[in-house]
Amino acid sequence: MAAAFVLKSSGSKFHFNLRAGNNETILTSELYEKKDSALNGIESVRKNAPDDARYERKTASNGDPFFVLKSTNGQVIGKSEMYSSTSARDNGIQSVTKTAPSAPLDDKTE
Repeated sequence: MAAAFVLKSSGSKFHFNLRAGNNETILTSELYEKKDSALNGIESVRKNAPDDARYERKTASNGDPFFVLKSTNGQVIGKSEMYSSTSARDNGIQSVTKTAPSAPLDDKTE
């Protein structure tokens, strides 16, 4: 199975996940008011994912590492899950970097 963006609706709002080839979620968006805005978010991930400078490596209050992907204007466009180690987090970043630009859309809202 190849990586894919999965677009979903939650009530009247929309969000997407980037899933790796093993079906694990490697990036989750914020909630969007409109479907078009969520689709624009996916395009922003595709555009910004290859640039390592767009990733902010963080640590949660419990010590778990995670990352956020930001657009050129500094807005967060996606957040990772919590990882067990910084090397696992860095592998997650590499996965997004490699798969996001060409990942197809799986629209679950239709």
